[in-house]
Amino acid sequence: MDVLAPATGEVIATVPRCGPEDVDQAVAAAARALPAWRDTPVGERAERVIALADALKAHRDEFADLESLNAGKPLPAAREEIDFCVDNLKFFAGAARAMPGLPAAGEYSREHTSYLRREPVGIVGQITPGTTR
Repeated sequence: MDVLAPATGEVIATVPRCGPEDVDQAVAAAARALPAWRDTPVGERAERVIALADALKAHRDEFADLESLNAGKPLPAAREEIDFCVDNLKFFAGAARAMPGLPAAGEYSREHTSYLRREPVGIVGQITPGTTR
């Protein structure tokens, strides 16, 4: 499906249109990957999440430009959103090292308090909204 810039109607990307069968395949793949991920030491998991945060930060301007086009938001707001994502990933990378079972809270920015309570729910499928035309 085409992804349109709301400000101009211009096609800025083309992405697959997914349905329930795609969610089922993704959940099955996650279930297959879960044992290995669960057995990965928390330090290694944290390093992987930090690597993701670092990659996002390294390409901040590209992601911000795309998010600004995609959502029709001002570029400074899109940059702040990417910065928040980087901070969020780093917070949870650190939280992975917190003692299991103990709640953790932190003021990792002036605008947000994050609270972590461990309640494993297993594999979760998430569907984000898309625009149809």
